[in-house]
Amino acid sequence: MPKLKTHKGAAKRFSKTGTGKIKRGQTKTRHILTSKLPKTKRKLGKTLIVSDADHDKVARMIPYA
Repeated sequence: MPKLKTHKGAAKRFSKTGTGKIKRGQTKTRHILTSKLPKTKRKLGKTLIVSDADHDKVARMIPYA
């Protein structure tokens, strides 16, 4: 069986937890922040778990993470 290559773009965006779930950051945090409320910006700073629908696709891109 050949080695699998890690998708380097995905490796920079996702990481695995100790239990095997995959963490991701949130979108809409890079620019145009002056028009967003402070409460919204605080919530966008937190990490989330990748949804079940996308989990298999993301896990295939980061096989050794």
